[in-house]
Amino acid sequence: MSHYYSEEQDVESNPSMFTYRYESYSLELKTDSGVFSKGGIDYGSDVLVKAFLKDAGSYPRILDVGCGYGPIGLMVAKVRQESLVDMIDVNARALSLAEENKKNNDIDNTRIYKSDALDSVAGTFDAILTNPPIRAGKDVVSKILDQSYEFLDGGGALFVAIQKKQGMPSAKKRLQQLFGNVEIVTKDKGYYILKSVKG
Repeated sequence: MSHYYSEEQDVESNPSMFTYRYESYSLELKTDSGVFSKGGIDYGSDVLVKAFLKDAGSYPRILDVGCGYGPIGLMVAKVRQESLVDMIDVNARALSLAEENKKNNDIDNTRIYKSDALDSVAGTFDAILTNPPIRAGKDVVSKILDQSYEFLDGGGALFVAIQKKQGMPSAKKRLQQLFGNVEIVTKDKGYYILKSVKG
């Protein structure tokens, strides 16, 4: 059986639409079977978007790792129009939906492409955001955290959404090892937003 972190989906397509809002901004998003959080934006992703958009930092180049059908990257791109947002995922159906959602919401400051973790990423970033695919296993999550460090510019920040019961303590420990710093930016209904800055 395929999972939302599989490249190809064998579940039957059953598309639906929903509206995602942040303050005065809204996105009309198409979603489908075989993608993460089909019914609407995942709570952790929403907490991540809010925490990032409230951050005072200047982030001209942003990477959304595991973008799915696009709620995080597209909302960030819509609010921070001066930034360029790269959005990556391994799931072909999710990427197709993200492209459609980008077009339907008239967002032109994003680039959407396929990448297994950050394997196909080029260039470096001022901020990386991820709500990592916990069900893909600890090795995949660790790979995303490790690679994110490599793809950040000096002074760049990694923002991670993770639940305490799904490995927050070990992710926090790994970030401390990698970056030498980690901060809990937000705590909301069991979700933690961790932030580490590259020295």
